[in-house]
Amino acid sequence: MELFDVYPLYDVTPVKAEGIYVYDKTGRPYLDLYGGHAVLSIGHKHPTYIKALRKQLRQIGFYSNAVHNPLQVEVAKRLGTLSGCDDYQLFFCNSGAEANENALKLASFATGRSKVVAFQNGFHGRTSAAVATTDNKAIIAPINAQHEVEILPLGNLRLVENALQKKDVCAVIVECIQGVGGLDESTETFYKGVASLCKQYGTKFIADEVQSGFGRTGDFFAFQYYDCTPDIITMAKGMGNGFPVGGVLIHPEIEAQYGMLGTTFGGNHLACAAVKAVLKTLKKEKLMANALAMETYFRNKAVMHSDIIQVKGRGLMLGIELPYDVSTLRKRLIYDHHIFTGGAKAKNVLRILPPLTIQSKHIDQLFEALKTEL
Repeated sequence: MELFDVYPLYDVTPVKAEGIYVYDKTGRPYLDLYGGHAVLSIGHKHPTYIKALRKQLRQIGFYSNAVHNPLQVEVAKRLGTLSGCDDYQLFFCNSGAEANENALKLASFATGRSKVVAFQNGFHGRTSAAVATTDNKAIIAPINAQHEVEILPLGNLRLVENALQKKDVCAVIVECIQGVGGLDESTETFYKGVASLCKQYGTKFIADEVQSGFGRTGDFFAFQYYDCTPDIITMAKGMGNGFPVGGVLIHPEIEAQYGMLGTTFGGNHLACAAVKAVLKTLKKEKLMANALAMETYFRNKAVMHSDIIQVKGRGLMLGIELPYDVSTLRKRLIYDHHIFTGGAKAKNVLRILPPLTIQSKHIDQLFEALKTEL
């Protein structure tokens, strides 16, 4: 049997990892500035994380959501306190796509409507409704296209209002900083305006924080920078530091009913142990403050390179915009300099999504490589 060949792979095989480095079978270290698609929030093989998962495995690793799991309640309380969203309700799932799928379903339940507004260059996942709200025709199959979705330019509040005036839209879903799209974002006026319009027309405002959440931008969630209030918040990736887990935070105005959502694996004991370890480390090691400090250091290094048009994003969700396609540069960084970075739908943007434990010496390593390549 062969693997279904859908991934264009780089010729690197990591066999171990620690901190901000992964190592191939020869022992060669690779600087991980991509964090496995923004997943490694507290870094590889963090001792707090390893200890928590080992301890939980010795007790109970899994049972279904048909019985009480006190760990879920504990995670909800810790998450509410650290994020500032303690008045929201938490639903566990397994991934970002599943979080967005459930968020859209909740919005439809709550409003009785079926249409969704999303934005150009947005990415929300590869499941049915989530992929339908994603602005990428190449990954939308005919079955996905049956969903009622209107894709609008990011930042055009007038067009959002025009869409909502028809009162058939259940949800507006938005990444406050677009990840896969290329680190674009709009303004506080826009995001606050979307929240206000949603309230006015009875539509639910969904903030997709799958890539930007759990401290990556320097705030716990990216929307908090704009001081707007979503009805539903989705999260995953950095939430479990590599253990598959996702979540949906739901405003208390949306009432839960038995059976409206469900999951087999979501919020299992190991997943909760992973999330607890991440939350503990974010707080103890002040990683959100570190994200902001490293952003400043990064930007100061970037201004020394005349080829760099700008650095987009916030915290440690950054994009280096260059005047050309970065695909060749990414290959040279991997093969010649042993540094992992990410690409984007915007072909001229190099994505930087490292563990939040990154230090200035790691940023220096990147810019020393760029000095020879730019």
